[in-house]
Amino acid sequence: MTELEKLKAGEEYCFDDPEVDGLKLHAIEGCARLEAVAVTDHEGKEHAVRELFGSAGSNPNVLPGFICDNGRNIHVGDNFLANYHVTILDIREVNIGDNVMIGPNTLISTVNHPLTPMGRRKHLGIAKPVTIGNDVWIGGNAVILPGVTIGDNCVIAAGAVVTKDVPSGTLVGGVPARFIKTLDDDTK
Repeated sequence: MTELEKLKAGEEYCFDDPEVDGLKLHAIEGCARLEAVAVTDHEGKEHAVRELFGSAGSNPNVLPGFICDNGRNIHVGDNFLANYHVTILDIREVNIGDNVMIGPNTLISTVNHPLTPMGRRKHLGIAKPVTIGNDVWIGGNAVILPGVTIGDNCVIAAGAVVTKDVPSGTLVGGVPARFIKTLDDDTK
């Protein structure tokens, strides 16, 4: 298998392989184009987001300082908001539902590395997709780790580090993020 095939199969892969590393060029160029558009140019911003992301619903809003690893692996629903300096390391898929707000300085990562020194010396990575449901608010400075699924109607408190799945209708916070309380759904 090539390193890219290993990555897509969820196996360890070499992250500095030229084919894998080449995925970042789309993101680097796309993030630069997005950053160059005036914040007040809503049509231009939306066009840049659609060129960068794999797919986007209506009314995507990405504020300055956004960084990603690939871009094409990011799929967002309607009314998506990424506040200032959001980073999405999307070497694997990041699927985000409708009406999701991501606070400033948040990191969503699909990539991890070995715990062993030799694995890190070999520049190995392993990637797992991240899924975020509808009507989710992720507070500022939160971290969402690889393989996590966040259900609908969730709130991730500011500064939380989400290491495991979050069931729908839940508020979590802390390091690592823990259950705080169940949330009502006033949309029904």
